[in-house]
Amino acid sequence: MEEISHRMIKAGQLTLHIAEAGVGNSEPVILLHGFPDASFGWEKQMMALARAGFYVVAPDQRGYNLSEKPKGVKNYQVKLLVADILALADALNLPCFHLTGHDWGALVCWNLVTHYPQRVKRLVILNVPHPAVMNEFLKTNWQQRLRSWYAFFFQLPVLPELTLGAFNWYMLANTMRHSFSELELHRYRSAWSQPGAMTAMINWYRGLFQQPAKNAPVEKIQVPTLMIWGKLDPHLMWQMAPGSIALCENGRLEFIEDATHWVHQEKPERVNDLLVDHFSVKTAE
Repeated sequence: MEEISHRMIKAGQLTLHIAEAGVGNSEPVILLHGFPDASFGWEKQMMALARAGFYVVAPDQRGYNLSEKPKGVKNYQVKLLVADILALADALNLPCFHLTGHDWGALVCWNLVTHYPQRVKRLVILNVPHPAVMNEFLKTNWQQRLRSWYAFFFQLPVLPELTLGAFNWYMLANTMRHSFSELELHRYRSAWSQPGAMTAMINWYRGLFQQPAKNAPVEKIQVPTLMIWGKLDPHLMWQMAPGSIALCENGRLEFIEDATHWVHQEKPERVNDLLVDHFSVKTAE
């Protein structure tokens, strides 16, 4: 079965909307989107992975599109975002799974494999550095601070929601127009327009900034990891990628020279081949 189906599923205390493809008893892959994306942003990858024999699940993460949107910044701490994915895997009876994340979804992945490596077989990260590398760059690199201006802007109350929603989501859609068709942007505008969605989506950033900084030693990622990085990313400097993969015990870095932050949208065939190849390697239990 290669068609994509949809359903609502109870994951812990939250109800999430998921898209799924492939046969349920096949090797499972969970795909995590970022900001301002949704589960349908993975459709090209879902079809390719299903054709390759995998069972693929892409949730709308909490606050996004059709999933539940708890109110309050405190409900968007990273530990809760990680717990959602573990609860989803439990609800689907997936004790161990392959994991892929882009943008904020990649940050969830980094945190999940750090604290629960036994749950993940193999990991793919798209265009997001390891949190320790990102924190260091934000402290020391003015270029990255400038590129991350929106994360600081999102700390303001109300104004970010008003700005992004103005003129039929003009500002937000304009940042994606290079990588998406107008038909695809129409789907995104519909997702952003869901009641409470934009505040919930921005609360991911607010929740991150409200968490206390930790000075704990950085633990190396033990899960076999592939990083795919579109080198023309205007938001995140590619120079953060080598230091991030160095924090993986078994890591590989693939730059795609002519892709931006939306590498899986712009170069789906290349990304799909990399995903299938990486997840097809048998990992010792």
